Amino acid sequence: MRRTFSVLTQDSPGVLMRIASLVYRRNYNIASLSVSETNVPGVSRFTIVIDGDEWALEQVGKQLGKLIEVLSVENLNSAGKFVERWLSLIKVRATMSTRPHILQIADVFRCRVVDMGSEALTLEVTGDQGKVEACTEALRAYGIIEIAGSGSVALSRSGFVSGGAAMADEPAKEQYGFRYMLAEADSEDASPVLMKSC
Repeated sequence: MRRTFSVLTQDSPGVLMRIASLVYRRNYNIASLSVSETNVPGVSRFTIVIDGDEWALEQVGKQLGKLIEVLSVENLNSAGKFVERWLSLIKVRATMSTRPHILQIADVFRCRVVDMGSEALTLEVTGDQGKVEACTEALRAYGIIEIAGSGSVALSRSGFVSGGAAMADEPAKEQYGFRYMLAEADSEDASPVLMKSC
């Protein structure tokens, strides 16, 4: 069984190591891990895909939530529908005779040609994991030279309010379940300190 977790953390050194160590100690494999900044300064989002049985993955989610730097943990599979994207760069051998066929495959999978040489093409394919894997298999017959890929990037779906009513704009700090406490300092460049909500 595979589960996708969206984890919001404080942007501090060592968080990646602590998260990876927690999963490793429970002898589970991280199928994908990606991290990026969010719309809130000082907050990072980890998207982690882990293989394991349902009970153990539920325990992993609870343990992640106990890490000091972690602000929230969401099991996207349990939360409902979510949007997930993978990205892969594929460098494939492309002679003058095979190039039209490769470009036709690229068109079918809606790939972008991001680099071109006399003997090779580099394609960018974005989509769910199945699409990326299918595109890779279709190109394999022509001779794949190199592949570089990102991990999963995922967000839960927004949905709509019944009756078309507009959703109230909540501050990001409330949306993520934590609050800002401004550091009391005389300097004008005092940065906010992130605290977990009680």
